[in-house]
Amino acid sequence: MPAFTLYGSRGSTNTDRVRLTLAEGGFTDYELVLLNLQKREQKSEENMKRHPWGKVPVITFPGGFTLYESRAICKYLARKYSFPLLPPDSDVEAAALFDQAQSAEMLYFAEPAGRIAFEKFAKKFMGLPPDDAVVSDALRSVEMFFDVAERLLQHKDYMAGNAFTLTDIYYTPLIQRLFACGYGDVILSRKAVSAWWDRCMNRPAIQKILAADKEAVAAASK
Repeated sequence: MPAFTLYGSRGSTNTDRVRLTLAEGGFTDYELVLLNLQKREQKSEENMKRHPWGKVPVITFPGGFTLYESRAICKYLARKYSFPLLPPDSDVEAAALFDQAQSAEMLYFAEPAGRIAFEKFAKKFMGLPPDDAVVSDALRSVEMFFDVAERLLQHKDYMAGNAFTLTDIYYTPLIQRLFACGYGDVILSRKAVSAWWDRCMNRPAIQKILAADKEAVAAASK
């Protein structure tokens, strides 16, 4: 029996945060159950019992423990299985800087980047046109965020300091979505941000997940 079950969806940026965390931790003892968001399987009665807002991802353990919200899941798994993705509790300053970086990702990046992803990516599969005004406004916010990040990354290798942490993983799926939507220049045009992104993308665990997803997409399209 696997240690736990991860309920998610292929192409879900929130699910991918968890999968990347598990890959970085080298953890494979879990079952991945994919829900079809286009068929609204996330809104099924069964999944609503796991996630009261009817979303993914969710993890459930054989003993009954259930947890939803991707960042909470990532942090829990890193602590439970001792993944080297969090600062030690004994280093109060490093822990505070991690929390600060995590807050910045959620408040200043994920919200506008998520709007772009929804308008330019998700709506395509829904057969709906993007709202260009929403995209333009969100893109300005993302550009402003990376202007600040460019300055900060002059003095550190990663978002929370000089060590790769969960915070860097949190960015990865939505930045990949920005590239898919044609906005990769937001990253590549900023030297320090681009160098940080290269460091993240060149990690073996991330490369492994990307290769597996590419194979899965190719297999599904046959």
